[in-house]
Amino acid sequence: MRARHDKALWERNEAWTARRALDLVPPHNGPRVEVLRGSVVISPDGDYDQRTAQRELAYLISRACRSHGWWVGWSVNLTAQDDLLVPHLAVLRQPGKDRRAMPVEAAVLLGEIGPSQVAGPGVIDRPREYAAAGVPFLLRVDLRNRVPTLALYELADGEYRPTAAAAAGTTFVMTQPFAFSIDPADLLGEEAPVEEAEPLGQGSGAEGDVEG
Repeated sequence: MRARHDKALWERNEAWTARRALDLVPPHNGPRVEVLRGSVVISPDGDYDQRTAQRELAYLISRACRSHGWWVGWSVNLTAQDDLLVPHLAVLRQPGKDRRAMPVEAAVLLGEIGPSQVAGPGVIDRPREYAAAGVPFLLRVDLRNRVPTLALYELADGEYRPTAAAAAGTTFVMTQPFAFSIDPADLLGEEAPVEEAEPLGQGSGAEGDVEG
């Protein structure tokens, strides 16, 4: 079975779609494998800080939105027509159960976590893609210099606009789409160094992306 998968992968000469990728690529715990406009995009797994923050954030967010009956997952498959997107965090209106993918329309909020080291924009402009898919809220976590910052953006007129932001040593507070508060330093599971937070909309802006 695996040999047939490998052969099919190498001999493809037509455009990729979300459905074909889900059918041909076996389940794995490695890098993110996504499909964007007919091409496969592979993103290496993040560093330990990024994975720690992803685990902690998913746990805390799941508790915060439990009263809404929403389901929280990380690195889950979302389909947007023929595209396949794999956000670091997803708050969905219903559980995926035994499905390999859920439609992006089920997402209330998507989260992205940047690595500890400074990196340039990724191949996928995630804010742009998530906004085009109509995802109401985007949560960005920046771990640059090991000083975690959180920023929440709400979709308005086709663009994400910042509504809340905070850096390590202060309290991040959001009220929509559910109530949630945290000192961003807690995402690393240790006492993180505290630096002065950048003004809202600078440094933590939704433009571009940090791939991981």
